[in-house]
Amino acid sequence: MRLVGGAAFVLRVATTLDSGPPTGVAAGVLAIVAGLFLLAGLWTPIAGSLVAAIGLWFAFTHGPDPLASILLATIGAALALVGPGAWSLDARLFGWKRIDVRLRTK
Repeated sequence: MRLVGGAAFVLRVATTLDSGPPTGVAAGVLAIVAGLFLLAGLWTPIAGSLVAAIGLWFAFTHGPDPLASILLATIGAALALVGPGAWSLDARLFGWKRIDVRLRTK
C-alpha cells in the first residue's frame, strides 16, 4: 500500500504541476518529496500526514477529478496511522514496531 500510494501520489502531483499554473511549484515540490518519503518508508507518520493534507488541498483546488486526490489523501492518512511496515527505511533505522493486542482477562 505504501509503494502504490507513494508512487501514485508522486505521479498525480507531477502531472498536476506539468499542466497547472506555476504558482504552486513550492507546494508541488513539497508534495513530491512527501510522496517519495512515503514511497521509501522514511518518516512515515509525517509523510503520510503531509500526503493527506496536500491531497485534500489538491482535491479542493486542482483539477476536474477530486476523487483521485481524496483517495490518495485517504491512503496517506491510513499509512500515517498504520505505519510503514517491515520493509521500509523506518524499520531499518528505528526498528520495526509491532503492537500485540492481548485479550483482557477478569
